[in-house]
Amino acid sequence: MKTIVTLTAASLAAASFLVLADPGAGRAGGMERLRAADTNGDGMISRQEAAALPRIAKNFDAIDTNRDGQVTGEELRAFHQAQRAEHWKKLDTDGDGKISKAEAQANAPRLFEHFSRLDANGDGFLSPEELKAAKRHHHANVQK
Repeated sequence: MKTIVTLTAASLAAASFLVLADPGAGRAGGMERLRAADTNGDGMISRQEAAALPRIAKNFDAIDTNRDGQVTGEELRAFHQAQRAEHWKKLDTDGDGKISKAEAQANAPRLFEHFSRLDANGDGFLSPEELKAAKRHHHANVQK
C-alpha cells in the first residue's frame, strides 16, 4: 500500500507541474509546491489542500472527475491533456493538425513572434512535435 501511495504522489507531482506552475516556473518549483500542498502526505490533493494551489483550486471540480473530493495524478493528467487539446483546437482553426503562420498571427501573437524559430523544418507550419521540442528546449534552458 505504501508503494502505491508513493507512486501516486510521484505521478501526481510529475504530471501536474504544468498545471501548477506559474508562467516561467520550472518543473521543480511546481512539484515542490504540490508536495508542500499535500499536507497529509497521501499523494492526493483535497479541496482544502488545493487552497494553496490557485489553479487547481479554481478548477477543482473539473479536475476531480470521480467527485471523491480528492485530486489524483491521473485526474490531473487527464485534465491537463484536455486543456492542451482545447487550446490546440483554438489555435488550429482549420483542423488540419498543424498551425499555420496566419493561424498563429490571428490566435496567438506570442507564438507568432517566435514562429520562424519554432518552425524547425521550415515548412511554414508548426506541428505538435515542433512545439513539444521547443517546450523541452525551453524547460532545459530554464533549469540551467
